[in-house]
Amino acid sequence: MITRIEQIVDALEPQLIEQRRDFHKYAESGWTEFRTASLIARKLHDLGFEVKLGRDVVREADRMGVPDEATLEKHYQRAREQGADPEFLPALRGGFTGVVGILRCGEGPVIGMRFDIDAVDMTESQSPEHRPVREGFASVNPEAMHSCGHDGHASIGLGVAAALVELKDQLRGTVKLVFQPAEEGVRGAKAVVGSGILDDVQYMFAAHLGSGSPTGSVAGGRGSFLATSKFDAFITGAPAHAGGKPEGGHNALLAAATAAINLYAIPRHSQGATRINVGRLQAGTGRNVIPAQAHLAIETRGYTSELEQHMYNYAVRILENAAAMHGCTLEVRAMGGAISGKSDIELADRTRRIAQRISDFTHVHPGLSGGGGSEDYTYMMARVQANGGQATFISIGADINGAGHHTAEFDFDERAMRGAVKLFVASALDIMQNR
Repeated sequence: MITRIEQIVDALEPQLIEQRRDFHKYAESGWTEFRTASLIARKLHDLGFEVKLGRDVVREADRMGVPDEATLEKHYQRAREQGADPEFLPALRGGFTGVVGILRCGEGPVIGMRFDIDAVDMTESQSPEHRPVREGFASVNPEAMHSCGHDGHASIGLGVAAALVELKDQLRGTVKLVFQPAEEGVRGAKAVVGSGILDDVQYMFAAHLGSGSPTGSVAGGRGSFLATSKFDAFITGAPAHAGGKPEGGHNALLAAATAAINLYAIPRHSQGATRINVGRLQAGTGRNVIPAQAHLAIETRGYTSELEQHMYNYAVRILENAAAMHGCTLEVRAMGGAISGKSDIELADRTRRIAQRISDFTHVHPGLSGGGGSEDYTYMMARVQANGGQATFISIGADINGAGHHTAEFDFDERAMRGAVKLFVASALDIMQNR
């Protein structure tokens, strides 16, 4: 069966590359993936999948870090101009940019596969040495770039869909291909889970292409993800003339600075890794005005959800007291979040054994891989695991130029997509035929 899968996927490789480069050229960041999602829905529909999208797969109350209505509408209209599918586009309006393709093949296990589709809010390198520039598929959208490989993930998902259709007579069960919006900033997965679309899934897979590992390397499961909260703190004071009546103001900048210094003074925890970062601090309007407004963009992390909650609670307490010290008020707004999680060793080992039979992989990691980042796929893992199922997160090497994720020069080895598709498809067939 592996030989047949490899033949099918090898023939699909030009299509994988074409799709990836199209998604890359028209990069769209979280909750604005209107063109991307509509084209995914069209391809799934044309392959014969049952397609669910928009509010059917994204629960409004669970969305985090959603742009304002004007920004959403601006990007919606841009997507229309850039070739979004007119049949599926309207269901996505307002930032409901999730898509799920369902292939039902009789009685059998229900398998879910997650593919994130959003870009990063940054501008791509315009250097002639940068391959997307050199070969004509660099992002044409300002401040949106696929600098984390999600264009590849989306193309992998469509490749999996095409290959499964070719092998449909071998399938026994149901496959749900979940194309998730807004993974960057860990904003989207919770809303997909909240829709209930994964409640019947028994085996859940996701993967990430990695610039730090060579093509041909693979790990069947990730050992840990840090829980995280992304939140904005808005401190409001009162303005006053800085020379004429400074005592009449309430200095929001001073409150924010007091908070920032003390946030970094939160003690680390003895029970595991903890992190905090103030990524942005903006305040004030003019040199001679007591600042009345301040904005801090903050994140906390922890090895477990409990440790992260400890950090978050401590941080909010500091912000509240720093604001009170200077007669200011505080608003904290959630912008993203993910719980801790780890792959099921049984499913990870199963995936590893399958990878050893696929010719694209020359180095298969012997156990669970490590890592210190966060991923909102953990919400999906947790839902499936809580329902008695298994989940894993696969790491796939794809380094091409040494440029790290979230850099303007990021790119990945497109050959890695071929191996990823083979692994997803082979894993689904293995479960369906040898459950």
